[in-house]
Order: sequence, then structure tokens, then C-alpha cells
Amino acid sequence: MTSAVSLIELYRRAVRGLETALDRWFLGLLARIVFLAVLVPYYLNSALTKFEGPFSIADGAYYQIALPAVDAAGGDVSAVSFFPWGLMVFLGSYGEVILPLLVVAGLFTRFAALGMIGFIIVQTLTDILVHNVDATTIGALFDRFPDSVILDQRLLWIFPLVYLVVKGAGLFSLDKLLCTVWTRRMSAQAKGGRLAPTA
Repeated sequence: MTSAVSLIELYRRAVRGLETALDRWFLGLLARIVFLAVLVPYYLNSALTKFEGPFSIADGAYYQIALPAVDAAGGDVSAVSFFPWGLMVFLGSYGEVILPLLVVAGLFTRFAALGMIGFIIVQTLTDILVHNVDATTIGALFDRFPDSVILDQRLLWIFPLVYLVVKGAGLFSLDKLLCTVWTRRMSAQAKGGRLAPTA
């Protein structure tokens, strides 16, 4: 009985030590590394198909994002209205570049990760409703097949982003650096304000 209690206590101490050592930095960093390794190349390659230059959105972007509007305009991209279709293409094209880079850098991480979740949801709805992917591609949750392109994969894509929305990027991020600089500046101003004579 004593050996069982000491083993349990040893386990508890080891787990507490591990949690303390990894707290506030490891999971945020790991979520961003997983996102970088799995999704950033995918999104940047996809974004490259939407631009003819850094500030010129290609016609192909309209076909990928706003196909119903292009069809309604008879295939003439220039006839597609800016609102809402052109705005969607603009935000989607630049968002596909900017949001992943912000997530990886850990800059405005919660907003960027939330934006990526929204992006993935819109991408999924576009695949299902506009591009009419088949049921096998969509897949199903809670079935014995873990490899559907839409539901299974994209749920796994969203998980590290949800973590980043809830917990943030952690200690090794630009968010933390900016927060530290901001806190020091505010602290210095507060001290300076208290010492300054009143008029």
C-alpha cells in the first residue's frame, strides 16, 4: 500500500513539474509550428494563384471565390460588382496571405487565429455549396473513416487555431514582446506622472 501511494505521489509530482515547465509557452508554440508545417504552405500556394502581382488580384481569384457572381456576369470578371463579391475576393485573397503569417509570427494571434477559423469555415462552405464536392469528399464525423477532406481534415485544422484563440501564442511570440514593451512604457509613464509636479 505504501509503495502504491509513493508511486502515485511520484507521478503527481512529475506531472506538476511538467505542467509548470511547459506552462505559458509550449502549447502556443507547438500550435503555431503545426500550423506552419501543415497549413501555411497550402494557403500561400493557394494565394499565389489569386494574384498577378503584389497589388493585382487575378481573374482566377473570382472564379475560385465568387463563381456564382462570375457566372451571373456571363464570365466577365470586370462586370462583377465590388460589393459584396469584389470585396469578398479582395478580403479572401489578402486574408489568405496575411492571416497565416500573423498566426506564425504570433502577432495579434487571437484575432488572426479567429480570422483563420472563419476563413476555413467560408472555404468549406464554398467547397460544398459552390463547387459541389461529393459526399465522400465531405465525409462525416463520428464514422470509422478518419480521412475525409472536408469534415475530418478541417476539424483538425481548426483545433490548433481554437487553442490560439483561447490561450494566445504564449511567451515566444511577437504578442508577448509587444505586451512587455507596452507594460514597461506604461509603468514608466505612471512613475513619471507620480513624480511630476502638478501645476
